[in-house]
Order: sequence, then structure tokens, then C-alpha cells
Amino acid sequence: MGALNTLSAVEAARQIAAKKITSEALVRDCLERIAAREDDVRAWMHLAGDAALAQARAADASVGTSAGSGLLHGVPVGVKDLIDTVDMPTTYGSPIYATHRPAWDAPCVALTRAAGGIVIGKTVTTEFAVMQPNKTRNPHNIAHTPGGSSSGSAAAVADYMVPLAFGTQTAGSIIRPASYCGVVGYKPSFGLISRVAVKALSDTLDTVGTIARTVPDAAYFAAALTGRHELMVDKPYSGKLRVGLCRTYEWKQALPETVEALESAARQLAAAGADVHEIKLPPTYANLVQAQIDIMFAEQAQSLAHERLKHWPQISAKLQGILSEGLKVTPERYDAAQMLARNCRRTLADVFADCDVLLAPSAPGAAPAGLDMTGDPVFNRMWTLLRTPCVTIPVATAANGLPVGLQVIGAFGNDVRTLAAAHWMHQNLL
Repeated sequence: MGALNTLSAVEAARQIAAKKITSEALVRDCLERIAAREDDVRAWMHLAGDAALAQARAADASVGTSAGSGLLHGVPVGVKDLIDTVDMPTTYGSPIYATHRPAWDAPCVALTRAAGGIVIGKTVTTEFAVMQPNKTRNPHNIAHTPGGSSSGSAAAVADYMVPLAFGTQTAGSIIRPASYCGVVGYKPSFGLISRVAVKALSDTLDTVGTIARTVPDAAYFAAALTGRHELMVDKPYSGKLRVGLCRTYEWKQALPETVEALESAARQLAAAGADVHEIKLPPTYANLVQAQIDIMFAEQAQSLAHERLKHWPQISAKLQGILSEGLKVTPERYDAAQMLARNCRRTLADVFADCDVLLAPSAPGAAPAGLDMTGDPVFNRMWTLLRTPCVTIPVATAANGLPVGLQVIGAFGNDVRTLAAAHWMHQNLL
């Protein structure tokens, strides 16, 4: 086995373009890594190794031509099994769709291919990207959860199987598994990356994002998907970064490793030249976690109506319970939650008045032991509801040797600054 699978996506793309390495060699190294580790990690629902190698050879043949100029040219990518692909099964993590083959690529997949990316396979998702775990295990300790719902994507990137993978988030499904697996997860501002032909759960919350091992890689992937090249982190952060230390109203649920990680990060960032100060969120924000739950549960019960009404016995007991709870959310309760969300979004400018980004927990702590749950998204729900860009970065290691992450949060639409700040912070916290 070579070591090309350990390259960053940005570096791999650069070396392929310069003909210093081939896409075929890179894909082979990724496939060899998968073969060596998949029995333990179980990150993949479907692998398309032969097709990926054929695409890689075609990519190598077109280097230096207009067809070979895409940002992702020759770079292997994992696609979460919640996202439709024309040439591979898409099961949505459910036995209901075990043989499902879409007639199209989701736009985010089509744009990946158009940018030269090599789709190497489908990464495991939890059942309909909700709370029922699937088969994936944490690559740092296979007795621990990798988080969810983007479990396979986070584990595959963390274990050097691919440099890039898709994630989706409705509560905490990008940030939490990326934190648990010790990689970078980027949940963009709501709607930045197309979610068409991604299995819908919650129309006002679902967000497509990227998982990588570095912030520049996560940003580079998003730039390729959106045509927003300004997202790329290719120069040092300019100016004095103002960081709001945000413990949130859920702080009492932070475990010791997260408490220490946040406090240590504050000291290190201040020493590196940032202006770090505590902020307190407006009192109305204390109710946002419950509002997110009400909205998500109600919308999931509607979005999964076909499965609920036609395939109830094939739905896990855990998801059955969630859907049943969603049906209990009255229209009045749903409307009140949406009204609170809208009102709080209007006050976000005040929250960011004296800071460029916030720094908050990504998860209560390191990945819990056991494979029967995916962890608690309590530190993610509010930010998903507020539709802000979030980037989790690995910053520490818990006493049990597992990674601990913190999330960098920006104002809605301010993804460029958020990514640049997250990279600067990650560099100064390594």
C-alpha cells in the first residue's frame, strides 16, 4: 500500500494537475486502505472500485485539457447513502430501499463529477439519517460510536479511506460525527449546497455539507459544488480575529473533556493574538433546542409519510417512536417553534456585533462507548435551526484517547469568514 490516500484533497488535486501523481494511483491507494480496514470500520454501504479506477484512468488521460480543469479532477469522494446516485444503489439506510436504484444523480453528485471528482462509493448513513445506528464503528476505537447520521462519511475520511465525503445535517449529523471521528465537518449556511434528490427529512432544516481532514479541503469541496471560489481558504486570515466564547444554555451537558477543550482553546487563541471574550446569548435562545426538536419531529413525520403508512413494520422501533412523537406536535406548537426561530434569526446580528465568529462545543464530549446510539446532538440543534455556517475542528484528545472537537460558528451567509477563521483557529490549536 502506498501513502497517497493520506494526501489532502487540495494537495492531491494539485499533484494530479501537475502530473506528479496519477488519479489511478491515488484511487488504488484509497481502495487498498478500504480493503485493509473495512472489516473493522464498516464505513461503506456500496463500493464501486472498478468503476472508480476506470474513471481515474480517464481523468489521467484528460489532465492538461479543458476537460481536466475541474477543481476536483481525479480526487476520490465518498457520497452519503442518503443522496441519490444513478450508477449505485441508494438505500437511505433502510431495508425498505435495499434494492433502490435512482434514475438520476442528485445535483451535488452531478456537480462533483462535473468538477472531475471520482465517486468511489456510498458511505453508510443511519436509518433515514435519523437516530437508529447502522453498522459503522469509530475508527479510533471500534467499540465506540462514530456518531450519526453521517457516520460512514466521517469514519471513512478519518481512516484515510477518502479525502472528502458528503454529510447532511438536520440536527447534528455533520458536526457531531466529524467531532467524534476527529475530522473537520462543515455545515454551510442553509441552502448553500443543493439538497435536491437528497432524501428529505425536514424541509426547513436539512442541509448538505462536507467532511474532510482539513478546513481548506472542506472549503475546497464546497467551492467546487457551488462555483463560489471565494470559499476556498488559500491565504492567511487577515486582521485580528474576534472570537465569542459561547457556552450556550446547554453548557451543563458538557462533559469534562469538552469543558477543558473549550477553556484551553480560549487561552491558546488569546495567546495567538485573537480577541477572545465570553458572550451570553439572548434569553429567548434558551428555548431553541426544544423548538428544533418540535420542528424536526413534525416535519419528519410528514416527509416519511409514505414509509410510515406503507412500510411501518420495516421501520426500526427507535424511528417508529420518533415518528409517533412527531405526529403529536400540534400545528399551534409547530407554528410557535417556527415563529421563535424566525425571531431569533432576526437577532443574530446583535449576537455577532462584537465578534467575527463564535466558539462552542461540537458535542457533549468524546464519542460514547457502545454502538446502539449515535450520541446527543444537543450542542448542534440550535445552530442548525438558526441556519448558521458551522465548522467543527478537532482540538483535543480525551483521557480515553478519542478526539474532542469544537465548532466555529458564523453569521448566516458569512461562510467565507467562518471557514477562514476556522482554519486559523485549527492551525493555532493543533
